[in-house]
This record gives sequence, C-alpha cells and structure tokens, in this order.
Amino acid sequence: MALSIKPFYFFLLPMLLSLSAQAQTHKNITLGSSLSAQHNDDSSWVSPSGEFAFGFTQIENDGFLLAIWFNKISEKTVVWSANRNDLVRKGSKLDLTTNGQLVLYDPHHRQKWSTPEAGSGDSYAAMLDTGNFVLATNDSVNVWESFDNPTDTLLLTQIMNEGSDLIARYLDTNYSTGRYQLSLTIAGSLGLYTINYPLSNTNLEYWKADSTNGGYQLIFNQSGYLYLEAKNGSILYTVFSDAISPEDFYQRATLDSDGVFRYYCHPKSSLNAGKWDMAWSTLSVVPDNICTSINGESGSGACGYNSYCSMDHDKKPSCGCPNGYSFIDPNDVRKGCKPNFLQQRCDEDESDAFDYDVMVNTYFPYFDYEYFTSVSEDWCRKICLSDCFCAAIIYNDEECYKKMFPLSNMMMDDSWPAKTLVKKRTINSTSLSGSNKIDRSDRSTLILVVSVLLGSSGFVNFLFLVLIIIYFFRISGRTKLFPQKNIMDASLLQKFSYIQLEEATDGFKEELGRGAFEKEDQAKGDMKRVKKFVMIAMWCIQEDPSLRPTMKKVTQMMEGSVEVATPPDPSSFISSIEASSYFVNLKYILSMNLIPVLVAEQVKVGSQQLHLQKKSIASIEYF
Repeated sequence: MALSIKPFYFFLLPMLLSLSAQAQTHKNITLGSSLSAQHNDDSSWVSPSGEFAFGFTQIENDGFLLAIWFNKISEKTVVWSANRNDLVRKGSKLDLTTNGQLVLYDPHHRQKWSTPEAGSGDSYAAMLDTGNFVLATNDSVNVWESFDNPTDTLLLTQIMNEGSDLIARYLDTNYSTGRYQLSLTIAGSLGLYTINYPLSNTNLEYWKADSTNGGYQLIFNQSGYLYLEAKNGSILYTVFSDAISPEDFYQRATLDSDGVFRYYCHPKSSLNAGKWDMAWSTLSVVPDNICTSINGESGSGACGYNSYCSMDHDKKPSCGCPNGYSFIDPNDVRKGCKPNFLQQRCDEDESDAFDYDVMVNTYFPYFDYEYFTSVSEDWCRKICLSDCFCAAIIYNDEECYKKMFPLSNMMMDDSWPAKTLVKKRTINSTSLSGSNKIDRSDRSTLILVVSVLLGSSGFVNFLFLVLIIIYFFRISGRTKLFPQKNIMDASLLQKFSYIQLEEATDGFKEELGRGAFEKEDQAKGDMKRVKKFVMIAMWCIQEDPSLRPTMKKVTQMMEGSVEVATPPDPSSFISSIEASSYFVNLKYILSMNLIPVLVAEQVKVGSQQLHLQKKSIASIEYF
C-alpha cells in the first residue's frame, strides 16, 4: 500500500505516543478486589471515561467470558479475552490478590487463568481509556497488560511486537481460537496464515506485507494508521492508512472469523455520526479478495470442502453449496457441504442417472487427477459421467480437468473465464439420512424376496407381500405394523360413561393420556413406506411380463432412487386370491392411502399356514 503520511509526522510519532500514554488517567483498583460471574449482572471494572470495561460478559446460557469490551455502544464489542477456549460458569470469580495478581477461579475454586504478580504494597490494577488493562507496581511500571497479550483485535495506541500473533475467533458468536492467524514473526515478516485446525500450527500464508524481513513492531497509532516499523524507526509497510478522527469515532483492527483483517470505525454519538450509521463500518481490508487468496495445495480453501466462495458487494466472503448439495452445519458453513444423493456406483453403469450443475466464472486449482486437451465440452462431460470417481470437471478453451471428491478451493470470480460442472444425481436424488436409507447388507435380501415374487403363484405372492411389510418394519427398528401381542378382544375393553369421563378429567380440563396417537407422525411415515412396498410388489406380479420391472429397477425403487408409479390391476393375482376365497382389494386400499390391519382369526405357533377369515372391505379395521 502506498505510503501517504508526511515525513514530519513520523518524526512526531514517538513523542505523540509517549504523550498519549502519559496523559492517560485511570482509577486504581485496589488489591483484594474481586468480580463475580452472575446472570444479568454488570460485574466489571470501567475506565474513567466509561468507554471500556473489564469483567465478565455472558456468552452462552451459563457461559462467561472474562473480557474487555466497548462499553458505550449497544453491541458491547469484545476486543480482548482471557479464557476464550474455556468459558466459565455462573459463580466463577476473578480475584486481584494481595500479591498483585489476577486469578480466575471456577465455581469449584479451580484456577482457570492467572497473570504474573505485581507485588504487594502499593501495586494496583487499572482499566485505561485506551482499552488497555494493566497491572502496575508502586512506581507505575506495568508488570502485565492486555495490550501485550492480544487475542484478535488491536486498538489505537496498541503495539504488537515481533513474535506476537492475532488469532481469529472460530465464529462471530464463538470466541474460541479459529482458523486464521496474523503473525509478526521473529524474523520480522508480517503475514496472514491459515491454521491447521484443530491444531494450532500455521499452514498456508495467504497474505504478506510487501517488505523485506526486518519488521520490529506493528503500530496502530493514535491517528488510525497501522504500519510495520523497523528497529531504526523507519516505516517498512503501511497496512491501513484510512485515518479517521479518534475524537468522533471508536476504532479497531480485527482479524475476523472469515480470515479477513479489517479496519473498523463506529461513531461515538449520533450527533457527529453524519453519513455514518450507528454501527461498525469497514474502512479497509486485507486481503482484498480472500476467496482467491486462499488457494493452496492443501486445505479446503476460504470455504469448506464441496462449497464455493464468492465475494459480496461489501467485500465479505460468502460460502455456498452447488445444486444437489447442502451445508453440513448451517450454523458453521465453513464445515463444507455434503451431497444430498447417493454417490455413483462403480460396479454398474449409472451414467444416465447423473447430470451437471453448471457454474460459470468458477474455478478451483489443484487436485486434477486427470487432464485432457484438444477436446470438446461434450466429450469432457461424457468422460466424467462414465467415471464413478469423477465429482466435477472444469472446462475452458478445449481443456478438460477432472476433479475427485471432496472438492476444495472452489471460488467464483468474474475474472475467471472457465466454468465448473459439478456432477449430481438427477433421478430422484435420495437423501443419505432418513427412512429411505437401506443398508447395503440388505440388498441381497431384497433381491431374494423380489425373485420369489416374480416366480411364484398369486397366493404365495400375497404371503410374501405380508412378510415384506413385517421384515422392513423390523429392520427399521420402528413400531411394527403387526403387534407382537395378540389383539385384545373389544369385549374386554373397559367402557366409561360421559359422567365418569367428566369427573376423571375435572370437567375435561386434564388430559388422561395420548396413547398410540403420540407417534402419529411416525406412523404416517411408516404407512407411506408400506404403501410403497405394496406397490412394488404389485408391479412384480403383473400378468403381462413386459410390465414387470427388472431386478435393477426393483432395487432402485426400494432404495428410492426411482419413483414408484401406481400399478395397474394385477388381474391374475386378484383372480387367484378370489378363487381361494382370500380376496383383499389392494388397489382400493392404495387409492384410499390406507393400509388395513387384517385380523387373523387363527394363528398357530409353528404352523406353516396363515388362515385369513374372508371379510368384506367394510369389516376391515384401519388405524
């Protein structure tokens, strides 16, 4: 960034900073003082101007952060914290001991955090108007200060020394250490890095100050300039130079959870806000486009795996999922996206079941497992559809790049001429979770059952139909369609009069119980599954062989990847059942969206026959 500060200004900087520090007024916090973490309690020590506060702020229902925050704005923005990775609970306590040490205890009096000792006697603590909290000796020498131990934010007059870091929070609402780091190394290099999360070591450098090594301090001066200074006092690099009046605006430089280092300002009052909103506004950012800045050979990129990164108009990155994918965790989009369909199988040809989501101006470097040149787009499409390992392709100027799952470093930018084609299933994509999921171990059972249906008589088919229903309710672990216990005779049920019910419910004010209706939604879902199985079975027993589905299609219908249409009347099946006096109007049942409970008149343990009493449709009991 171009240096825009006049030379005489740099000559005055050390003196200005010194005068500013000397001019700081503070209220001494005496030894033996303490703070307690309580709900809805302003347990804090406030600076003389009231602009900053040090104390406990509640983050979760019962979680407290020991922090420093802007105290005169509604957001109470946190700028420093002591226990970001270990929130304490209600009843925790911060002691300023008689030895001049800050010690944080949890409700069980276990030590969670502490500072060095400032010594007994006239030592003290103070919350300064700069936002710096200090522990000082009786001769005003700071033994410890929050400015020397930054978390993710720098404030005006704060200096970050070589070997120091800023670490972004995990999420805007989660203050624990996150995925990005700003470092001023011992060698004097200033850069932004990805963190090999959940470990703490850095991975990829995605931004670097344009200077040779030799940086000694990163200074955020009183006028709002942030620059890298050498040991001899020369300015090596200016990070932010969009200075704004410190008398009228609060200012901070924060490494945000998305990895962008931002310079913010906030009007101190609505009287001098002018065109500014009474909120934090961004003045400058580095890097300018984080989507294209993070593109290393390892890691997922600025967003998670299988997701793409694009820049909003306010220079904030936005993560999205291709069509056919959804976020693993909508509350943490950088965890990436998951496919909402069954992946392509390698043991059979499923190329006809897939197509592409076309994404223009989209690109992701690296991880090409195959590359072709001088080919058409149509050829590139077909070669990926026929490859079960191929998750996406990039096509540009007769070049074809094949990408494997999971996809990484995917970014959108108007400057990219290429387009990305992400493969997705088009024949009724099946969710990988829920009642439609069938374990691969059950595929052989499906094939066996359908084979018997295709080759058996009508009556045997009906018996297998009943067995299929029972089987799938058993493997799903849900409520059985056929109760294990004998159905209680209606004559054995206790009858109650209206007066008795009115007395038992205190005038119908109290609920006696919900009974089986508690699981009504689950039962409806089970009924839908049974209806599907019945419809599949009816397709398998069609008199016309040309109407019967193939084994592959039956399996796909069972798994849900192929829709099950309403079958025609299986005349041969109905005839055989009627001839045996075992008629059940299945088509009527399906059209009414009901599955009857056929009451067995006689069930004998060990018997190989199921005797069904012939009943009319009107006498069949329904749920």
